[in-house]
Amino acid sequence: MKAHDGMYIDGAWRPAAGPGVIEVVNPADEQVIATVPAGTVEDVDAAVRAARAALPGWAATPPAERAARLAALRDVLVARQDEIAETVTAELGSPPKLSQTVHAGVPIAVTGSYAELAATYAFEERTGNSTVLHEPVGVVGAITPWNYPLHQIVAKTAPALAAGCTVVVKPAEDTPLVARLFAEAVHEAGIPAGVFNLVTGLGPVAGQALAEHPGVDLVSFTGSTAVGRRIGAIASGMVKKVALELGGKSANVILPGADLARAVNVGVANVMSNSGQTCSAWTRMLVHHDQYDEAVELAAAAAAKYGDRIGPLVSATQRDRVRGYIAKGVAEGARLAAGGPDSPHERGYYVSPTVFADVTPGMTIAQEEIFGPVLSVLRYADEEDALRIANGTVYGLAGAVWAADETEAVAFARRMETGQVDINGGRFNPLAPFGGYKQSGVGRELGAHGLAEYLQTKSFQF
Repeated sequence: MKAHDGMYIDGAWRPAAGPGVIEVVNPADEQVIATVPAGTVEDVDAAVRAARAALPGWAATPPAERAARLAALRDVLVARQDEIAETVTAELGSPPKLSQTVHAGVPIAVTGSYAELAATYAFEERTGNSTVLHEPVGVVGAITPWNYPLHQIVAKTAPALAAGCTVVVKPAEDTPLVARLFAEAVHEAGIPAGVFNLVTGLGPVAGQALAEHPGVDLVSFTGSTAVGRRIGAIASGMVKKVALELGGKSANVILPGADLARAVNVGVANVMSNSGQTCSAWTRMLVHHDQYDEAVELAAAAAAKYGDRIGPLVSATQRDRVRGYIAKGVAEGARLAAGGPDSPHERGYYVSPTVFADVTPGMTIAQEEIFGPVLSVLRYADEEDALRIANGTVYGLAGAVWAADETEAVAFARRMETGQVDINGGRFNPLAPFGGYKQSGVGRELGAHGLAEYLQTKSFQF
């Protein structure tokens, strides 16, 4: 076990204000692999003060120079990609291939995209007799989750730095090790002291202190809707800007005539990726009643192939939460077509890949975010019924539509109340805006829309 000391504040690792530590557990074997400091209100205050002191200089730095620092950061992440992947596998339990390609690879692509945007974005423009300036909003408090620990830090930090903001990150307590690697990368890339700061700690202590700090101008949070409401209430009381990326219960709608086998297989893969710990996962599969039985059989067969291919859930708490949802699904009358609450391994926080059939829209497993490898297959009567079911939750983060005719799929997608829709298996695009409708959040991440979240507007009239 390795004991990590200090917080990254004002360009250096500084001793934590208190003696508390957080144990980091490998969820695959339940062994403690490291400890990190449990940050206090004093640690958060020191980090915010450093960020405020660094703000004028970084905001005045020409965009081309900010772009160069982000490009240097990307290069450091590339050089340390293997180390990043190994760290995520150890603290999250992600399979090595997924850690390499997604957990390490996607943040590299996103950082590179903001290096390019910082150099090309129109921070100043003319409209009529006015000059409109897009200026940094100020100090950003970023509170990030454990499911994609580096990506979520980068998706907030890279656009904030591109905009000219300074940042304090409070990473999830389950996965703080890759956050420390990122702080090392920031230092190595030559980003000035105080521009990026890292405080590890518990949400109710360090996270709340960051959200409540009067020196923070914007709080960017990814996590549960319940915590998002709390942060929104704090920010509202202080008239502080927020960006909230919250829960999801996304629908994968397979229209008649679509390639059923491909749609089902890709849909199951989407749900099982990252052990189901993805807010945008298509956890509700909607199939026309004429093809329903075939779809359930295909989904069950596909899920069975993931038994030894997915990693554990992040913690015992998360494992037990998912098992509770599986038990509730059975109790409410859904039928287990694959999997169930039993673990496929003797050690580790594993849950079997699970497929529920005979799910109705009002069931708990069709309404609430489970955050595990659990798919619900629902039947619909016609297209209007499918749309009603797809839009029939409090969430609206992502979704998918499959159809033989792309025009038909697009027409359906236009009516879905959700922030992002994949058409016939469309590929992930790091430049496309990501975020939700309804209780899935406020604001957008990634691309130019993600950069705009960290800007405020001023106009000069001539």
